[in-house]
Amino acid sequence: MKADPSSQLTPAASDEGVPVSVKIRERLQAARRRFHSNDNIAEFIEPGELERLLDEVEQKMQSVLDSMVIDTGSDHNTNDTARRIAKMYLNEVFRGRYTKPPTITEFPNAEHLNELMIVGPITVRSACSHHFCPVIGKLWIGVMPNEHTNVIGLSKYARLAEWVMGRPQIQEEAVVQLADLIMEKTQPDGLAVVMEASHYCMAWRGVKDLGSRMINSVMRGEFLKNSALRREFLSLIPDKG
Repeated sequence: MKADPSSQLTPAASDEGVPVSVKIRERLQAARRRFHSNDNIAEFIEPGELERLLDEVEQKMQSVLDSMVIDTGSDHNTNDTARRIAKMYLNEVFRGRYTKPPTITEFPNAEHLNELMIVGPITVRSACSHHFCPVIGKLWIGVMPNEHTNVIGLSKYARLAEWVMGRPQIQEEAVVQLADLIMEKTQPDGLAVVMEASHYCMAWRGVKDLGSRMINSVMRGEFLKNSALRREFLSLIPDKG
């Protein structure tokens, strides 16, 4: 009996022609890891694969444009639109899905700070996972440290927010994700996050309401237990809007 030639293929050869998105998805499934739109999957992407994923998204986006009957061949305005959209999604607006978290240097609370600290407003840019329309707004972070809390620089809060918000989201889940991340990094006695944003899935489509905004909050630890602390934090946030 002759050996099956396919059994003699090297792993690299057997993978030839398999889309990189399929390989990444298979790794995620083998690890039983979720890969929803607002999940980070960076640890399952191998070196060089993000560039190949960019090529794959470009090809599929070109198919979308073709199906929309847009003549990208002779229309100079849309010649490179498929590539531009692919780069925008993977390298910019959804970068938080495909890259590892920013490096955050943490310092011990040497001065034993234990007073309320507020950071904000931090400008946030995201996109709704329902229509991929922009979600743009601001957020405020309140921290009640203790002697064991890790202290991070003010700009690092903005970097963490940018990483979490750089995914297709719904606002309610995004704020919870950010709160979980900051709690993990700093271990404060209390944490409060308030976000206010305009959703272009309402302003650009649907009811086309340009003025409405969504405001939501997450309170953890002392902010949840201590109503006076919660009121102090909310009173110190400048008028939104």
